[in-house]
Amino acid sequence: MKTLLIGEYREGKLLDTTYELFGFAGQLGAETALFLVGSDAQLPVFGGTLYLADVAACGEYNPDLHKQLVLEAIQKENPDQIVFLHSSYGWDLAPRVAAGLGVAQVSEVIAIQEGSFEISCCNGKMRRSVKPATAKSVVTIQAGAFQGVQPGGSPQVVKLTTGATGGTEFLGYEPAEEKGVDLAKADIIVSAGRGIGKKDNVPIIAALAKALGGELGASRPVVDAGWVAHDHQVGTTGQTVSPKLYMACGISGAIQHLAGMKKSDFIIAINKDKDAPIGEVADVLVVADVLQFVPALTARLTQ
Repeated sequence: MKTLLIGEYREGKLLDTTYELFGFAGQLGAETALFLVGSDAQLPVFGGTLYLADVAACGEYNPDLHKQLVLEAIQKENPDQIVFLHSSYGWDLAPRVAAGLGVAQVSEVIAIQEGSFEISCCNGKMRRSVKPATAKSVVTIQAGAFQGVQPGGSPQVVKLTTGATGGTEFLGYEPAEEKGVDLAKADIIVSAGRGIGKKDNVPIIAALAKALGGELGASRPVVDAGWVAHDHQVGTTGQTVSPKLYMACGISGAIQHLAGMKKSDFIIAINKDKDAPIGEVADVLVVADVLQFVPALTARLTQ
């Protein structure tokens, strides 16, 4: 099997999330090539074929032009799968490429099981196994679902050019307005999940966060219920975090939440269910009633 991975380059830098594509390809056991609209000044750590278009000539994003460049790389490489990150770049470009090829697309893949792609559904409560309906397919992978891997080596660069200009002018990136809590900068996060039972129990988790000198986080169900403000939400629809210590209190471990915190240096999960999915990524799983364990821990920390 051959894959063409579509890397991402922004504001003069190769995005580290590009290496998650190699983690996905590694699980497939696939031969890989990489496409990138970037610069010779920063090439990926990768010993295979790199199809490189000059960002100065092509722009960091021009959907019509980038589509033509990807199709050119596909024609040269003839991969079985073309793999994007499920990012703003991938959301927009992947379906254009799939339509241009007339092939199936599978979006937001979170795992590979027995040759099938798994995607989440029903607000993350269930998973579906999907196989593309065409021999060649386009895939997007959910950010954080696959561990980043640097294959090592220096790429064999194949330069791509095109006479097309596209009908879009790229103006630049405008970051979202920052407000509320910036969990991405926190060294310690203590997060509340649906397992805390009710809004009145949020202060119990907040007290532990304060005792540790950290910030209060929350899972999506807690935010959706109105127990905690949205700027405290951890996960793909909230903030992606990588603190030194992450404590998950009463959080079962939906894939969207795991994707937002699994890169934390050390993870402690407190849950009554010893088989909760959060245990798969936790360094320590405390099987206990969160409403008994957390106050006792806070009391010891504040003695």
